Amino acid sequence: MDEGRRAARRQVLQVAAELLEEGGSEAVSTRAVAAAAGITAPALYRMFDDKDGLLAELAAYGFEMYLAEKREALALTPDDPVADLYRGWDLHVDFGLRHPAFYMLMYGTVQPGRRPPAADEAHALLVTLLRRSAEAGRLRVPVAQATRVIHAATTGATLALIGEAPSKRDLTTSARLRDTVIASVTTDSPASSGSDLASRALALDAALETALTTGPPVADAGVPLRATETALLREWLQQLAG
Repeated sequence: MDEGRRAARRQVLQVAAELLEEGGSEAVSTRAVAAAAGITAPALYRMFDDKDGLLAELAAYGFEMYLAEKREALALTPDDPVADLYRGWDLHVDFGLRHPAFYMLMYGTVQPGRRPPAADEAHALLVTLLRRSAEAGRLRVPVAQATRVIHAATTGATLALIGEAPSKRDLTTSARLRDTVIASVTTDSPASSGSDLASRALALDAALETALTTGPPVADAGVPLRATETALLREWLQQLAG
C-alpha cells in the first residue's frame, strides 16, 4: 500500500474512531463514516470491504492506542517487575473506562484466532513483565498460567466497571481484585538462599525461555544444550514449580 492510500485509510479510521467514542459501535455505519470522512461509500468499501472489516480495523486501532499509552507509562515506573504488574493492571482498567466503546470492541467481541497484531503485542507485554518477575524469583506459578489469570481478571474487572453507571462505580473493587490476583501469582520478595524451590525453578525456566527467544537466530545459540535436552530440563523445572 503506497503512502497516500495509507494516509487516507488512517484518516478514515480517525473519523470512525470519533464516531465510535461518541455513539458506540452502532454509530459506526458505513454511511455515517463515509459522510464524516468526505468520501463515497464505494471508496470506503474498497478500503475495508464491509462494516465488519471496518470494525476489525478499529479494534486494531484501539489496541495501538492502548499499547502506546501503556509502554509510555511503564517506561516511567521503577525497574520493579512486580510493581509494573500492579501499574499495568491500573493502566488497563483506566484505558477501558476512558474509552469504553473501544474497549468493548477490543475485548467484548474477541474471536479465537482473529486478534490483530497490536493485540498480540499487548499480550506479549504482559508476558514480558511476568517473565521478568519469574527471572527475579518473584513468581510462584508458571508464566503461561499467570498470564491467563491476570488477563482474565483485568478484562473481567474492566468490563464489569464499564457496565456500571459512572456515578456508581467503585474503583476499590478493581484495586482489591488486583491485589488478590497479583499476590496469588507472585511472592512478596525474592527467595532467600536455599528456600522457595518453586520460585527458583520458575526463575531458571524463564531465563531459559528468554535465552531461546531473544538470542541470535541460531538454534539454541544462547543455551549449551541440545533442543531435546532443553525441552527435558524445562519439563523438570515446571514439575518442580508445581
